[in-house]
Amino acid sequence: MAGGLGDNGVTSMTDWFSHFIEALWSVAAELSPWLLLGCVLAGLLHVVVPADFIRHHLGGNRFLNVVKAVLFGVPLPLCSCSVLPAGLALKKDGASDGAAVGFLISTPQTGVDSITVSAAVLGWPFAVLKVVAATVTGLAGGLLTNLLVPVPPHGGAPATAVPRPGAHGPRRPLQIVTEVLAYGFLEILGSIWKWLLFGLLVSALVTSLVPAQSLTGKVWAQGFPGMLALLAIGIPLYVCTTGSLPIAAALVRAGMSPGAALVFLMAGPATNAATIAALWRGLGRRVTLVYVGTIAVGSLLFGWLFDAVVQAVPAAGTACHAEAAGWVGHLSAAGLFGLCAYFGWRDIRARRAVCSAPSCQAAAGPAPERLEVPVRGLTCPNCARKLQGALAALAGVTAAAVSHEAGTATVAGRGLRREAVEKAIRNAGFEPG
Repeated sequence: MAGGLGDNGVTSMTDWFSHFIEALWSVAAELSPWLLLGCVLAGLLHVVVPADFIRHHLGGNRFLNVVKAVLFGVPLPLCSCSVLPAGLALKKDGASDGAAVGFLISTPQTGVDSITVSAAVLGWPFAVLKVVAATVTGLAGGLLTNLLVPVPPHGGAPATAVPRPGAHGPRRPLQIVTEVLAYGFLEILGSIWKWLLFGLLVSALVTSLVPAQSLTGKVWAQGFPGMLALLAIGIPLYVCTTGSLPIAAALVRAGMSPGAALVFLMAGPATNAATIAALWRGLGRRVTLVYVGTIAVGSLLFGWLFDAVVQAVPAAGTACHAEAAGWVGHLSAAGLFGLCAYFGWRDIRARRAVCSAPSCQAAAGPAPERLEVPVRGLTCPNCARKLQGALAALAGVTAAAVSHEAGTATVAGRGLRREAVEKAIRNAGFEPG
């Protein structure tokens, strides 16, 4: 593949754009087979594990509960924004601060979808250490939180089971397959597709503009300075685990140390400005400082360890490049871009269908009822879209609109009951105000 814009004589915009598209497709062909496999595994995990299973095992101020929270959280495919309502819900339902923080730190760094992609684009040593780093930092953050912020006596209410829709009675094999695919692709991939596409575009841009190994030997891109630079970028930036992988792979190809890429992959998905602010409100200043400090120190430590111990890291993408160049990779890339196009069309259609006051009043027949409920835990557009879909599925609801900026959910329809709306909000992982 050609190098930088001026490095290989690619001077015309047409030639550069052709090179950019080639790089974009190449990265997608490497990543998409493993991403789609990870989505299927995520769907299986969701179907097999009961919806309320985690909440029953995390109460009390014991280190064992932190261990449980981390082990539960590591395989879950949740980003830093989508994991926040789940973590705060754990706390509300009786989990200790330590268990909640361990869950919040470890969960967004990994996930069954991102583990397979990590191995594909950066090699299995990198993927394994990434899981170890998420586990250790989650345990450390939870333990420190329990030591610094002990749970008050009798401070936690017992968890209340929330039944999964359709969980009563045996399910047919076709129903199970449908649930697996719907959750893995429509829910998981549908919630990260924008950031995944962003990661692919940035990766292709870096590949087409920055020649391979051009950063090798640059003082600011190597060792501890490179790690600090990517830590400063990663902490406030919102990027999901899977979406950050193509960016990290492109940086490694350009010559940055694998340890610096690991710092970015730990700090970027685990934190962002919105999550930090919401955590400050939800769990307090001391817990938030432990949370951010653990991620910062842990990512630097594991980045240094990776560079020091693992000297021979496979070149990014070489592990599966030959496979990805075949029909499986190209077919998967076409499927991935097709799904992204569908999600984009779905979002546009959903925005047009949102019920605003003028449109509701203009509707034929009697004016529909309208109910607005404050919601806590809405930190990003993905959270709003998830809740909007849950509310739109309620009986009698003809339109639903959720604003994460205002922290409100509005539904319109016939025979609306506030209790049913609030229950749907809780089942979606949020808290009605």
